[in-house]
Amino acid sequence: MFGQLLLAGSRVPLVRRAVSGVPLTRKVVDRFVAGETTRDAVEAVRRLTGAGLTVTIDHLGEETRDAEAATQTASAYTELLGALRELELGDRAGFAGPIEVSVKLSAVGQALGADGDKIALENARTICEAAHSAGAGVTLDMEDHTTVDSTLGILRALRADFPGTGVAVQAYLFRSEADCRDLSHEGSRVRLVKGAYAEPASVAHQKKTEVDKAYVRCLRILMAGKGYPMVATHDDRLISITETLADRFSRARGDYEYQMLYGIRTDKQQALAGAGHTMRVYLPYGDDWYGYFMRRLAERPANVAFFLRALGGK
Repeated sequence: MFGQLLLAGSRVPLVRRAVSGVPLTRKVVDRFVAGETTRDAVEAVRRLTGAGLTVTIDHLGEETRDAEAATQTASAYTELLGALRELELGDRAGFAGPIEVSVKLSAVGQALGADGDKIALENARTICEAAHSAGAGVTLDMEDHTTVDSTLGILRALRADFPGTGVAVQAYLFRSEADCRDLSHEGSRVRLVKGAYAEPASVAHQKKTEVDKAYVRCLRILMAGKGYPMVATHDDRLISITETLADRFSRARGDYEYQMLYGIRTDKQQALAGAGHTMRVYLPYGDDWYGYFMRRLAERPANVAFFLRALGGK
């Protein structure tokens, strides 16, 4: 319930101003966000890949209502990918390369009325072209349920030229099992997440136990399929279930990967990488951190406790 309140509050301008105006908020944000500039992101990539981890980088921003701002977001990605191209990271081709970027379509124009899908596709294509030149991958983030059909449509268009483009699926949506079946074909990269938006009971599971069960059902579909599952979870039980399913469906460790958020369970990230798994860190950067930050607080009570301790100076 508290998480739902945080998610609802994340869209209220007054709450945004209040949270953003607390000086010590920045101390907590730094735990979850790598920095504000391209240089910050590149340094974080260098550090993480040097420790044997892989990364997917998100330039923060969403729900852009201005075409110029959407273009600027695409330009930020191309600048980042140009900088990453200079890193010496060895062979970056294939599913499990060290670098990819994650893109929220609402940040590149999806929300811009009747032309939103066209604008978002054009900007996403620009990002995919830059990623291809840099030897990097691209995964489309999934946002609230009203954007799913649009996002999957743009995915299909991008895959015509960039077949390795991935997409996130949110397990708590009722429709996601069917989406996983559609997306579990050869060459398809799918990031499975629980879901971090405030969704109505008419379209999504509300109870944690039901969300967890839905996640396992979706995971089973993806592991049984012919695509490349990207298992985004910090939950030890779900990691154990993933290993059981990998054995059942004869998947080698290079046939799937784990993903976790920057700043969360770093010890587990290192342990999985040390055991030979591909462990990809979701690495956000940029100055438009508010929406991302509020969702991280809503996801785990421990994150809220960390925030409150910081505000108390502890």
